[in-house]
Amino acid sequence: MSSIEDIELEHHRAQMLHDMRALVEKYRAIFDWDVPGVNQAEADRLIVQAMHDALDKVASDLPSTASKS
Repeated sequence: MSSIEDIELEHHRAQMLHDMRALVEKYRAIFDWDVPGVNQAEADRLIVQAMHDALDKVASDLPSTASKS
């Protein structure tokens, strides 16, 4: 049986994906402005890696009971 948290998260999963894609697009635009002739594939890889790193930092800053899976 799913917990109430799992059920609630499932209701927001599509919005979270939309928001994450919007963040990638935001930083893609910044790369385009700041770096003429940018390698878009490499920029995308760096953006996604930076987002992973930021999420890891956010997770590590949460109280220990909230960050456990």
